[in-house]
Amino acid sequence: MVDFKTNIAQALAKETGVDCEQLCGWLEVPPEREMGDYALPCFKLSKTMRKAPPVIAQALHDALTPQQEALCLERIETVGGYLNFFLDKAMVAREVVSEVLQAGPHYGGSDKGEGKTICIDYSSINIAKRFHIGHLSTTVLGNALYKIYQHLGYKCVGINHLGDWGTQFGKLIVAFKRWGTREQVEQGGVDALSELYVRFHQEAENEPALEDEGRYWFKKIEDGDQEALSLFNWFKELTLKDAQRVYDLLGVHFDSYAGESFYNDKMGRVIDELEAKGLLTESQGAKVVDLSDYNLPPCLILKSDGATLYATRDIAAALYRKDTYDFDKCLYVVAYQQNLHFAQWFKVVEMMGYPWAKDLEHVAFGMISFEGQTLSTRKGHVVYLDELLERAVEKTRAIIEEKSPNLEDKDEAARQVGIGAVIFNAMQAGRIKDIDFWWDRALNFDGETGPYVQYTHARCCSVLRKAQGYALDGQTQWDQLTDEEAQKTIMLLMRFPEVVEEAALRNEPSMITRHTVEIAKAYNKFYYEHRILDEDEKAAVARLQLTRAVRQVIAIGLGLLGIEAPERM
Repeated sequence: MVDFKTNIAQALAKETGVDCEQLCGWLEVPPEREMGDYALPCFKLSKTMRKAPPVIAQALHDALTPQQEALCLERIETVGGYLNFFLDKAMVAREVVSEVLQAGPHYGGSDKGEGKTICIDYSSINIAKRFHIGHLSTTVLGNALYKIYQHLGYKCVGINHLGDWGTQFGKLIVAFKRWGTREQVEQGGVDALSELYVRFHQEAENEPALEDEGRYWFKKIEDGDQEALSLFNWFKELTLKDAQRVYDLLGVHFDSYAGESFYNDKMGRVIDELEAKGLLTESQGAKVVDLSDYNLPPCLILKSDGATLYATRDIAAALYRKDTYDFDKCLYVVAYQQNLHFAQWFKVVEMMGYPWAKDLEHVAFGMISFEGQTLSTRKGHVVYLDELLERAVEKTRAIIEEKSPNLEDKDEAARQVGIGAVIFNAMQAGRIKDIDFWWDRALNFDGETGPYVQYTHARCCSVLRKAQGYALDGQTQWDQLTDEEAQKTIMLLMRFPEVVEEAALRNEPSMITRHTVEIAKAYNKFYYEHRILDEDEKAAVARLQLTRAVRQVIAIGLGLLGIEAPERM
């Protein structure tokens, strides 16, 4: 595809002496199409060219106008200190739609990441606890980033850093040995384990010695005791089996389940290295790294009893991942409450002398609430993720029954749309924003939602099923796509690859969410304003080609978010 923006920047570079790449950055997309497809704010050139912006704009207009046909431009206009460029509409239609159809599912992708590895740490559920809605954002954001980077040619390593270490597992063993049976736990799964854990704390109020017993059994896990490890691994297996149902519903997978326990024998290296490099100091019996020079509180490495902490394990994990995967970037998709934690241990890795500390990145996100209520396990305000997803499917099934009673395989459509609505809702706003999940918003078929985008994809599929008699493999008259609605849609398709790159650069999947919504809105306006299957075959073929391209890009956009694109709704 012709790179219209770069072509304009190159022509401007010859006239101004300014670097082409810098000019590319200065070229803007005006808020209204009447102002052009690209605009150069000439005040940026005032300092170097020593002229007023309107004078610069007029001089560049006069110099570039003879070249406008070669630059694929229809015209160039000056408005005050702006130089506005209007692309040749038929040429844009031909280049963009042809490129989308030729690239197929690879459109918007690249080999930019070839030979590079991205580690992505996401979801990170806790063993022996139910998977709840609080884990939704990290799970779907991490999954989307995995797919986005993969689309750009990177090798991705998805890591589920399980919360599987701590005295709570010793307590759970005590509770199981005292009040549980294997049959009861096998049948009840994670719920049975949670009940045993709750009972432990209830009983410990009257029998404080239970706390010591819990610590004793956790020490046995640490020491590799066969019985303790056997029970610990069984609890882990039951949790992952329960979690896998949710991962299957969400279409999420991982390449590694190496959790906290995996690094138990790898923390000595961290402590020894910090000691050898003179970075550890004592504070009230504990070992810390002083970060006062960086306006950060000290990073606690060892408690006074010699126990390690999250920071110790995270440093050990980073060293292991660098040794094992030689990552070019390691992302941690964790809520913003952990900002300080990551700032501290990232700084410790840098102080240890590892230049790749700069490649560690905390991808923070906001908190999630449900229909106005803050989630709290202690207060009983908790929504389990499997129940939320199943309810989304049920509610969608009821909507489909009402809106499309004759639809074949309503159950499959309800699954695709219900799950997609939940995922889309979690990534609709910028990731740092808090999310309040409401059913009526998430499942709305008319708003800027997942079902709306999926419905637009299904609409494209429906149009194309009805177009059997049209020859789409012959010559297309691209001048049939010069109307305002078609051009707006085409320009959004053209910018899709830029959006994918920018989403990766910022680790912000919501950019793809919003852009895909805009494509759906633009196409639906085009659909309502123009008869696709027109009696004029030239117009019909061109409009069908655009419909094919829209269907393709919406499917790619949804796919990068981890959402399916139904063909019928």
